[in-house]
Amino acid sequence: MAEVSGRHPVRVSPMRAAIARRMVQSKQQAPHFYVSTSIEMDALLARSRTDNDGRPAERRVTLTAYLVRALALTLTEHQAFNAVWEGETLVRVDSINIGVAIALDDGLIAPALLACGDRVVDDPAVGLADLVARTRAGKLRAPEMSDATFTISNLGMFDVSAFTAIVTPPQVAILATARTEPRAVVHDNQIVVRQVLTATLSSDHRAVDGVGAARFLETFKGFVEAAETWPAAETAPAPGPAEPRGGR
Repeated sequence: MAEVSGRHPVRVSPMRAAIARRMVQSKQQAPHFYVSTSIEMDALLARSRTDNDGRPAERRVTLTAYLVRALALTLTEHQAFNAVWEGETLVRVDSINIGVAIALDDGLIAPALLACGDRVVDDPAVGLADLVARTRAGKLRAPEMSDATFTISNLGMFDVSAFTAIVTPPQVAILATARTEPRAVVHDNQIVVRQVLTATLSSDHRAVDGVGAARFLETFKGFVEAAETWPAAETAPAPGPAEPRGGR
């Protein structure tokens, strides 16, 4: 295609074209609705400082890893959100396979951390660094590409206060988490400053409803705000890149 009067045609990569098709499919077929909550992060940040004390930088547990851990715990209690469409049939899946949105040079991909519910209790960093590294190296396994049952997209490493994400078909929901920032909140009728994160759940209304989404976020918030009660994290098994950069 020729350039005409200052207009510059852009060659779309195969990955970007595939993303476009899937996102159009999702918005056309899935009636999205959105529910948000504010989560106090002070306990989780304190937990992070404790867990990462003395760890080398390449083995630090990232905020995304902690959020994945809380999400896996939440999905064990809200199985309606750990589901996929198979044609016209809605299928709930026993295994919790959390897709993590990772930005690449030519697009966005959300490979799955498989069987999170089985291994997330001991160390929130298990598998995540390895998954990010293999994603960027183009070495993902087929099930990691196809078997995600729920996705998280974290933009907390950017100056983003809140955002909504598009559900990844054939899944029925996706969680969008923004940056942690100081905000004034009320405790015992006193205004105090806390570190707060906004989380927004995008859901397919064919599969779940608003009450279920509100309860889901309430449970997720409870796990995050009670991070000090989680078992101590062990040493991360292998070095890897820092925070995966997502967004959808």
